[in-house]
Order: sequence, then structure tokens, then C-alpha cells
Amino acid sequence: MEIGFSSLVARSVQHGHSFLCWRGHQFRHAAPDADEQCEFCYQPEGWGKAYRFLALRYQKQDPLSPEREQYQVFDSPQYIYRVFVTNMKRPIDLLMWFYNQRAGAENLIKEANNDAGLAAHPSRRWATNCVHFQLAMLAYNLNCWLLLFQREETAKVAELKHTTLAIARLRFLFLAAKVWRHAGRVGVSYSDQYAERGLFHRLMDRLRNIAPGEASFAPVLLTPLRS
Repeated sequence: MEIGFSSLVARSVQHGHSFLCWRGHQFRHAAPDADEQCEFCYQPEGWGKAYRFLALRYQKQDPLSPEREQYQVFDSPQYIYRVFVTNMKRPIDLLMWFYNQRAGAENLIKEANNDAGLAAHPSRRWATNCVHFQLAMLAYNLNCWLLLFQREETAKVAELKHTTLAIARLRFLFLAAKVWRHAGRVGVSYSDQYAERGLFHRLMDRLRNIAPGEASFAPVLLTPLRS
């Protein structure tokens, strides 16, 4: 860890050494991110100084099963533990939100590289790669906008689940369909077995309802998205 840089540090456990050094500290009720939390300063062996540890624990919903295929490092009958090491001095709930968002960003970057083609530079020219980058980000942002656009009227932020570009392609693009032209009109006919037919029609109806208002576009969904 470098002083002055907001870092998250993980250390492996060797020779049976336990990191359960919070046993002497009192857990208290936490923010919605966990059931209980505590913090303490601790200097592991080989570290130059003590750092701030944040410990969260969650009440287990299911009892221990003898048929489990994977075991946790800190396994107990009652709780699941998460431990963070930080050099930031903010409240625990704010730091948990920050590190959760930071960890989730890794998956979003991976999706942008693999699904949106961000890492596939098409040219040796800087200007061409800039255009490619902007188009990839546009596709990624449009997919995120599609998630908001297809939601139920009464949905809340916590209920929304991210849909990757790969899944969106399978649901709305890579489909068996027929393009037809008649009397100056162009249409697409999908199979009656198309599982997302209802959702697709709802998306198209909402797209058709987009209309400019006095100062901006009028809302398509009557209920605003709330947390």
C-alpha cells in the first residue's frame, strides 16, 4: 500500500494463521450493506505499520451443508465475513459503498472490453481508434439506457439488474426473423415462439411515444425511477 493513495489490500493466509483478529472488538449494527460491522487498527506480520481494518459480517440464511464443494477461509456456523484494509478515514458505510462500486467497475470494464469490443483497436491511426472507442462507449451506454427503458412502471433502483451486451444481443438481435417490404413500408416479422415478444413490443411502443416537449422530451414512463 502506498500512503496517500486510496487502496484496498488483501493478504493471503498461510500456515493456518488466522486473520480473525477482530474477536476482541465489538460488532455493532451496520448500514443496509451488512448485518453488523466493526473497525480496528492492526499490523500484520511483515507490514511496516498498522492499518485500518473494516470487518463486516452477515447472518447466514442456510445452515452448513456437508455436501458443499467450496469452503470459505473464515468459516463459522453463524456468519459470513468480509474484511477490507484501507487508508481512507471516511465512515464505514461510505467506504463500503465506495469499494463495492469499485469492485463492480471491474466487471463493467471487462464487459466493455469483451462485449463492446473496446480492447480491439482496429487501426494504427489514433483518430480512427478514437472514433472506435466512442462508438463502443455509445453502444455500451445505449445498452444501459435500454435497461432503464424496459423497466416496469413501479420498479425501484434496487430491483434493476444489469443486462450485459452479450445477453441483450441474444434477446433482441440474434433472432430468427424476416424482413419484408410492402407498399413503401419495411417491417420485421418475428416467430410466434419468440420468448421476448411482449417485452420487445413494449420497447417499440415506448420508442414510438418519444416526443419533444416544451423544453425537452416528454417522459415516456409516468412513474419516475426511485431508490
